[in-house]
Amino acid sequence: MPKRLLKRYLPDHGKFREHPHLQRFGTRLQDANLWHLNRRSVAGGVAVGLFWAFIPIPFQMIPAAASAIALRTNLPISVVLVWITNPLTMPPIWYATYRFGAWLLDLPPRDVDFTLSLDNLLNNMQGIWKPLFLGSFATSVIAAVGGFALVRLAWRLYIVRQRRARSARSPRNL
Repeated sequence: MPKRLLKRYLPDHGKFREHPHLQRFGTRLQDANLWHLNRRSVAGGVAVGLFWAFIPIPFQMIPAAASAIALRTNLPISVVLVWITNPLTMPPIWYATYRFGAWLLDLPPRDVDFTLSLDNLLNNMQGIWKPLFLGSFATSVIAAVGGFALVRLAWRLYIVRQRRARSARSPRNL
């Protein structure tokens, strides 16, 4: 069931291989682990995607794809998961990571005016970059480890449940 559900919503690996931005990875895109849906590959893809989703950099999909290729985890899942932070969710997520970083550094959080202008961003960044990046990195690590563990556990529980159901239906048990 998890494989069928994931296959239904993930794009075809042929489209990824033909994408012009991914062509620079060459033959490394032919690695079967990048496309297979197994417990290790999916859990790794979730970890990679969640890690890069909370890092406040532009074009998060590029480092997510490069990390997935380097770590040989599921490429589509890692690239899709970075969209947890999209233009609608970025401000609240990054504000929360800033507050978390300020708490970790034991700094009082500053009142920051979050209006969309380059001047305002550059002026505010001088005072908030340390807590923002520390909070983002800590959140990324926590989310990646938690996502990896949760996927591995859920996948394992599903397999155990399937085996028990199969053995209960077995003719030996009738």
